[in-house]
Amino acid sequence: MGSVHETEFRRIIANDPDVTAMLAAMRTFDAPDLWLVSGVLFQTVWNVIEGRPRGHGILDYDLFYFDPDTSEEAEDRWIKRAAQHFAFARREVQLRNQARVHLWYPAKFGIPYPQLHTCCDGIKQFLMPACMVGVNASLELFAPLGLDDIFDRVIRPNPLWQGPPRVRYLEKAARYMRDWPSVRLIPEDCA
Repeated sequence: MGSVHETEFRRIIANDPDVTAMLAAMRTFDAPDLWLVSGVLFQTVWNVIEGRPRGHGILDYDLFYFDPDTSEEAEDRWIKRAAQHFAFARREVQLRNQARVHLWYPAKFGIPYPQLHTCCDGIKQFLMPACMVGVNASLELFAPLGLDDIFDRVIRPNPLWQGPPRVRYLEKAARYMRDWPSVRLIPEDCA
């Protein structure tokens, strides 16, 4: 990337003590292919742009990891370890194994979900490009469609989805526009 937005994104994230604490703790948590993703990242940027208090509108910290052991028992062990390791966090930490999302997603949301091969594949599945961002413990940034929608505060459907789950998409869009009034929804026929 190397864009102005990437530089500004990194500066904002580095200046947020909650995000930096999470990233520091990730360095000593040995879940494979561990990434801090989505909301806490793009919403931190929105808070800075809008001059909102630190943490405004951020519901939780989403962590993705990728473990070939797709058993519920293995994921539960990781979740219990994460609860202890990240107990300092100001919000709930939600850790999910991206290797097993395709096993439960159709039953929960009523649509198919592709089998993933990395956490970055999971980041590509978020409902809108503004959400499609992750940072790992080495501070590697992954934003497959760039950072423009975050900085422009634009919500549009993820073009990588074949018909995103409309109800969930509109629910999230409504919450984002309520919590960050400068965020705007791009009509789907214009996206």
